[in-house]
Amino acid sequence: MNRVKGTDLELKDKVVAVNRVVKTTKGGRAFSFSALVVVGNGNGVVGHGLGKAKEVQEAITKGIDDAKKNLIKVPVLKGTIPHEQFAKDGAAKVLLKPAAHGTGVIAGGSMRAVLEAAGITDILSKSLGSANPHNVVKATITALSMMREPAQVAKDRGISIKKVFNG
Repeated sequence: MNRVKGTDLELKDKVVAVNRVVKTTKGGRAFSFSALVVVGNGNGVVGHGLGKAKEVQEAITKGIDDAKKNLIKVPVLKGTIPHEQFAKDGAAKVLLKPAAHGTGVIAGGSMRAVLEAAGITDILSKSLGSANPHNVVKATITALSMMREPAQVAKDRGISIKKVFNG
C-alpha cells in the first residue's frame, strides 16, 4: 500500500453517508449516528473514515480524523487513471477504466465522492454487486491503491515507458 501522512496536506472532506442507529434500552431508545467520510487533496491523495457519536456533527468530525489516518497516494495521469482496475470489498465490486479528456467522472453515488476527492476528472466506472456505501467506498479505495505508475511498471519490466504504452 502506498500510504501518505496527512499532516501538512490541504484536505477537503465529503460526507458520503450518515446513518442513524437506534439502541433500545430499558429506559427507552438511545439514538446515535455513524458518518462515512472521504477526504482528499484533489491531487492524488485520498482516504476514507468512519465516525460514530451521539450527534451528527461530532460523528462527521470523528470520521474526518479517521480518514486522515487512512490516506493513500493514487497515480493520476492527465486527469485519469493509468490503467483499468477491478476490486472487491464485501459484496461490492467496482470496475474503473481510464477515459479521454473531457469525459468527466462517470460514477455513481459513493464512488463519485472518492474519485473526485482523489482529483480524478475523467474516468469510466461501474459499481457491481452491493450498493452499500461502506463497501463501495472501500472497494474503490482498494482499486485505486492497486494502481501502478507507468514509470514503475517500465522499471520493473526493464523496458522504456514508450514500450509500456505501445505494447
